[in-house]
Amino acid sequence: MATTLAAAPSDRTHLGPMLIIGLLFFIFGFVTWLNGPLITFVKLAFQVEDVYAFLVPSAFYVSYLVFSLPASLILRRTGMKKGMALGLFVMAIGAVLFGQFVSWREFAGALTGLFVIGAGLSLLQTASNPYISILGPIDSAAQRIAFMGICNKAAGVIAPFAFGALVLSGIGTFGEQVQAAPTAEAREALLNAFAGKVHLPYMVMAGLLVLLAIWIARSSLPEIRPDGANSERAIGHRHGSIFSFPHLWLGVLCLFLYVGVEVMAGDAIGTYGAGFHLPLERTKIFTAFTLSGMLIGYVAGLLLIPRFVSQQRYLAISAVLGVLFSIGAYLSHGYVSVGFVAALGFANAMMWPAIFPLAIKGLGSLTERGSALLIMAIAGGAVVPQLFVHLKQHVDFQLAFALLMVPCYLYILYYGLAGHRVGQHRAA
Repeated sequence: MATTLAAAPSDRTHLGPMLIIGLLFFIFGFVTWLNGPLITFVKLAFQVEDVYAFLVPSAFYVSYLVFSLPASLILRRTGMKKGMALGLFVMAIGAVLFGQFVSWREFAGALTGLFVIGAGLSLLQTASNPYISILGPIDSAAQRIAFMGICNKAAGVIAPFAFGALVLSGIGTFGEQVQAAPTAEAREALLNAFAGKVHLPYMVMAGLLVLLAIWIARSSLPEIRPDGANSERAIGHRHGSIFSFPHLWLGVLCLFLYVGVEVMAGDAIGTYGAGFHLPLERTKIFTAFTLSGMLIGYVAGLLLIPRFVSQQRYLAISAVLGVLFSIGAYLSHGYVSVGFVAALGFANAMMWPAIFPLAIKGLGSLTERGSALLIMAIAGGAVVPQLFVHLKQHVDFQLAFALLMVPCYLYILYYGLAGHRVGQHRAA
């Protein structure tokens, strides 16, 4: 029977729950960061242009916009622990759908599978992010989320290499083989065989997700009551609707823009590198470089927050680095420019860990609803890359990248400096 905690547990009781939630972050990190190599895969398997290939992250991330508020209602009935297990089951269904429809080369069905995976993740993230934020003191939440980020991005580093080895091997010559096919039937046979490579890995993934869901449901993971662990008194707030927390709404926009720039630096880096006509054999693993930068950033945050610098100040510093690296990418060329984009991983690393707890601070019994709004903001990962892929049809791709990234980082800078305090008062 799970323990119910009215307030955040002490540091000595954190370790077990943190390891369990860390495993969840590893799982959805692996699934999420497959989107980068999947863009390349879909472009080849379905023979579509960039605009359609970028529907991969769009279908995945827009599900957060659709399902996060319903997820908060589910969590109020099930509790966070059972909600996490349910999210894993939904992800498993999506993995089966994606693997099957891709093997049939049904593009709409494949996007539906990604949409369902995103729906499961929206439930999982709506539960797990506030859980880890209020598992201990809210002012040190960024440190705990940094540990989750290390688990998440370690999986992200592995994902492109694993997917590349299992599915994208020989990709450098595959396009030429398709073009050289003597008949339409031979061409279709090549494409079907290539698309079929994804079937078994996703079926295995679905089975593992089901086993993990059963384990989470039966685990000793404690329940936490947000009204006790994240009291409104901490920000001098006394009752009111969700609309009476301006720092939350400013945080929703901040997280929307953050996820957009994170996906641009991680998933779109391969397309960015292709703009310099770099070989596919190299661009297919560029996502791993961005995520390696994020891992370094998480370790730095883990060591520095809150002992040497507050989470809000670290967020502001990270935003300044984002502006500088984006400008560096615009002013350079080839691998150097790609290197600046990968360095954005370091700048981005501690943004989510800082924004999320700052935005939900003091929400009390409305914590789940506020969390759902923030998880909805993950839809920024669908919007910003789509803006990029359309904008680069009209202006130079490097300019398009800079025009999107710099304003986003400037707003994140504002939130780190002042936006997170709007509407808050000292506790009585």
